Amino acid sequence: QVQLVESGGGLVQAGGSLSLSCAASGRAFRMGWFRQAPGKEREFVTAITWSTGSTYYTDSVKGRFTISRDNAKNTVTLQMNSLKPEDTAVYYCAARTRFGGSSNSRYEYPYWGQGTQVTVSS
Repeated sequence: QVQLVESGGGLVQAGGSLSLSCAASGRAFRMGWFRQAPGKEREFVTAITWSTGSTYYTDSVKGRFTISRDNAKNTVTLQMNSLKPEDTAVYYCAARTRFGGSSNSRYEYPYWGQGTQVTVSS
């Protein structure tokens, strides 16, 4: 069992930056961020494989978002730059402890944080 606690988020103007953090109670094989806008499905944003540091991004955030990990703190950080109104959503941290699986499928992540709101105004 892995518990995830998110922090960060808030309101920012378009073009601004925000940082989200996710602290895990145990070590995961892979951790990721998903987001869900009102009336839409929860979608993949980014993920990182803990042992290798390999990262994965959905096309719409490439070049703007960066995921990183801190081994000492067992924390994953999502740095979001050049934010757009369409980035507005509740952002969820997710974790998978078992080896393998698809990095961008929400069904591969058994553990989830409570979600944090990100609002980008135009």
